Amino acid sequence: MVVNLVTVSYKGEGVPPGNYGNYGYANSGYSACEEENERLTESLRSKVTAIKSLSIEIGHEVKTQNKLLAEMDSQFDSTTGFLGKTMGKLKILSRGSQTKLLCYMMLFSLFVFFIIYWIIKLR
Repeated sequence: MVVNLVTVSYKGEGVPPGNYGNYGYANSGYSACEEENERLTESLRSKVTAIKSLSIEIGHEVKTQNKLLAEMDSQFDSTTGFLGKTMGKLKILSRGSQTKLLCYMMLFSLFVFFIIYWIIKLR
């Protein structure tokens, strides 16, 4: 035969004087609040970590896009210079009495643009 003895203590029994706040119902409420605070803190920590990694990735993407934009800007500048020189030469041709040569030049450039358009369209 096994006998289990259960000891019931009431508030104040066996407790050192002045330490009533650490025992009984107050302790369980405090513990529940601490557990909830820890859970919320961990949740907040994981969200902050996720936001931090996302902002780092956005920063890398912005740097990459800025690099591509700078390259495109330099290419557009070189193309603008090339077209400016071509337009200058066309103006020189148009000032002269070489209307026939200007017409051939325009037809040739239209033909070249048509061929380029056709090649791009076939891809």
